[in-house]
Amino acid sequence: MTRKQKKTLIRVIVAVILFAAGFFIPLDGIPLLCYYAAVYLFIGWDVLFKAVRGIFSGQFLDENFLMAIASVGAFFVSEYTEAVAVILFYQVGELFQSCAVSKSRKNIAALMDIRPDYANLERDGEVIEADPEEVHTGDIIVIKPGEKIPLDCVVVEGSSTIDTASVTGESIPVDAYEGKALISGCINISGVLRCEVTAEFGESTVSKILELVENAGEHKAKAENFITKFARYYTPCVVAAALIIGIIPPIFDGEWSKWIGRALTFLVISCPCALVISVPMTFFGGIGGASANGILVKGANYLEALAEVKTVVFDKTGTLTEGSFEVTSVTPSGISEAELLSLAVHAEYYSPHPIAASLKKAYGKEINSTVISDVCEKAGRGVSAVVDGRTVLAGGEKLMRENGISFESCQSAGTVVYVAENGVYKGSIIISDKIKPSSAKAIKSLKNCGVEKTVMLTGDNKLTGEAVAAEIGIDEAHCGLLPTDKVDIIRRLLENKNGKLAFAGDGINDAPALTCADIGIAMGGVGSDAAIEAADAVIMDDNPERVALAVKIARKTLGIVKQNIVFALGVKGIVLVLGALGFAGMWAAVFADVGVCIIAVLNAMRALKAPK
Repeated sequence: MTRKQKKTLIRVIVAVILFAAGFFIPLDGIPLLCYYAAVYLFIGWDVLFKAVRGIFSGQFLDENFLMAIASVGAFFVSEYTEAVAVILFYQVGELFQSCAVSKSRKNIAALMDIRPDYANLERDGEVIEADPEEVHTGDIIVIKPGEKIPLDCVVVEGSSTIDTASVTGESIPVDAYEGKALISGCINISGVLRCEVTAEFGESTVSKILELVENAGEHKAKAENFITKFARYYTPCVVAAALIIGIIPPIFDGEWSKWIGRALTFLVISCPCALVISVPMTFFGGIGGASANGILVKGANYLEALAEVKTVVFDKTGTLTEGSFEVTSVTPSGISEAELLSLAVHAEYYSPHPIAASLKKAYGKEINSTVISDVCEKAGRGVSAVVDGRTVLAGGEKLMRENGISFESCQSAGTVVYVAENGVYKGSIIISDKIKPSSAKAIKSLKNCGVEKTVMLTGDNKLTGEAVAAEIGIDEAHCGLLPTDKVDIIRRLLENKNGKLAFAGDGINDAPALTCADIGIAMGGVGSDAAIEAADAVIMDDNPERVALAVKIARKTLGIVKQNIVFALGVKGIVLVLGALGFAGMWAAVFADVGVCIIAVLNAMRALKAPK
């Protein structure tokens, strides 16, 4: 509880005692009025001050104005106890509401407490504490057990385990070792690490996360905009209605006191604070709950759109699969497996493609690059090179056909590398991309939470793509695509969609597709500026199950928003009618305002907790 909240609590307790004492003190007439007026001023002076300030600033049609008019008016019709009770219970409600909002903000602040306070910078053989913003790329930092990783870096010495929960939402610690890339905001658990900084603070993961969360409030959902517009017109209308109730009927029956009392009750009931506070707070809680689970949503409008998603489109490589290729089959023709691998790895030695890396890994021996010359990489086909005086070709079917080489076509789920030496076919090597263990669960979870259609886009051949789609339960697969083809397919799907369409990709090559979809979700793309700019939401790790979790969080959040809107308007509507007809007094009015607001705020806090 903050200092201000404690002061309010003390005021409320004292006011309750004074209010209760008024029933036992033998006072009447002017002395009784003065007593309750003093209690009223003690507990409600700040409400009156805000109301007067609002009048002079031209923004007076708020809950403070309504409460002040209603409670002061109650004194004029000799309803002293009701006047004090209204303002007293309003203050109690404001206190509960303030505590609830503070708790919500504290929870989110705790979840997002990842900003590092310092970095242990190694300079001239000494380790000094430095501001992370003063550390540059290439500097060496030391990360001790229990400390936050201050900047994105690579381990150059030491080993440890890293708690990534605050950033990725992953509860299981990961190993850190020499050569391992680490992202800022995580916590070093055990060993001491010496690391080389790879990104300055402004470009680091933690900085980008905090910027996303801080700016999330700028993007309002349709429901929030509705409430803002609603309050703008609603308040003047209820003030006008109260004036009509207080003036028109008594002209005919002369019972001014009765009708003014009803008008004042009407004003108290009409305060729209339950909606104005609870709806933005619910979206705020939903975004915070998503952040705690490694899902960054750029704004309430994107969270609202996620709740309406009916079609989810996935990129394959790096999203549904590991993106790390492995040699799964070696089929030589006239030579040994070792010789076939040797030819392929020498030909691919200078290639930056992941296929080349997988061949080198499978070969597992030191490569003598001095025997390699005349390397020529042919885009989309393969590579040719002279290896120790022999012309070696390594690539796809097109490369073999273009060079007039007779070969045995291999129909397999994977990337096939055909190898030829001096115009003679020497065999084939199959390289496969492993499916992530969580991919099938992700698709099942999406189906369970109401997503009607799942689609996969890939540049792989049809056999490979359809095999992956069948294994994990994807409804529709499009294969052999270039990045521009992916955009075309998404546009076609958008034309025939039911509900919103989300695209989940790696955030770099898929930036055009991320932008084209209703909701772009970058998978594990926080390290990429392209991902941050193009995507509407970012999954901090590579787990596709988080896409389903994001949809569930969004739907739960929007459900709470709708509950609060229906509950608040329903209760207020009923009590407003009863108040106008004289069946609801000030006590019912207090419940319709303060009670409804407290219930709505407490309901909004449920958005902080992600659904299972």
